[in-house]
Amino acid sequence: MNRILFSILFGLLGTLTCAQVITGTVLDQESREPIDFASVFFNGTFVGTTTDEQGHFELDISKYATRPLTISAVGYASASISEFVPGEQHQVKLVRKLFDIDEVTVSTKSLVRRRRVNMRIFRNEFIGLSVNARKCHILNPEDISFNYASDRDTLIAFASAPIVIQNLSLGYIISYHLERFEYERKTKTMLFTGSIIFNRDLVDDEESRLHYERRRANAYTGSCQHFFRALWANTLVESEFALSSTRSRSILSYDDIVFQDIQGRKYLRYYEDLTIDYYANLSYISFLDGRVLFQQDGYFDPTPIIWTGEMSKQRIADFLPYEYLLSE
Repeated sequence: MNRILFSILFGLLGTLTCAQVITGTVLDQESREPIDFASVFFNGTFVGTTTDEQGHFELDISKYATRPLTISAVGYASASISEFVPGEQHQVKLVRKLFDIDEVTVSTKSLVRRRRVNMRIFRNEFIGLSVNARKCHILNPEDISFNYASDRDTLIAFASAPIVIQNLSLGYIISYHLERFEYERKTKTMLFTGSIIFNRDLVDDEESRLHYERRRANAYTGSCQHFFRALWANTLVESEFALSSTRSRSILSYDDIVFQDIQGRKYLRYYEDLTIDYYANLSYISFLDGRVLFQQDGYFDPTPIIWTGEMSKQRIADFLPYEYLLSE
């Protein structure tokens, strides 16, 4: 009996020791008033929480302690915490977001028609045009506004609340905190930035699991997430990825492009652009900075690189959470 009790206590102690819980408060930058219902989460995961009426939050960050924590609230620009100090009460100040948009009531036929066109452009560029996109639904389109009055060639979209998306192809409900969306009509180039939190997995029984798993596996194979997981494990060849210098076309190995620091963190780095070949589907990486942090679950820092080619065509409809595991 004592041995069993000791084992239970030891197990609980191990669980408590591994947990890394941080606490903090989210405030308005100017007024210093607490912000309630702010979202606190790790981008691309199911891990998150919201602040209470006093702007306070508490979150177990054990699984993702080495990556930034995103804080977002309606009407504010998002912020992040990159360094976590055990026992410290983290204080985050958010700056109010200013929307550069004329207040136009969509009532006339011409404005209704224009909004319909703009929404179609936004959906195609944001949700995507893949097979998965066909079964994606934006549940709160009324929270999305466009720059109607400007004569500029750039279409700008604003979201007054997180964009909630029901993905009936991959089986997720997600919220996207949009920071920026711009689409150049003449050049047909697009830029959008923001953060995504997975709210719900729609798998609720074996039948639905089998239904979604095939589509999830198709979305995963050949994706950025697949590539960085294979790169971390040094299994590019086994995973059918071929990596080469775009200029010289010389084949590159793991040791040519991966740097690991003394803390075990891995970085992708190279002095030229890279070409990724996955079953003749070509993608390209251009470096804006010297190195790209990436992790075992496929997470990578997107800011130092520019993607073009096949992988760059992936949109919100094709995103999988970092918790996703490919079934054997």
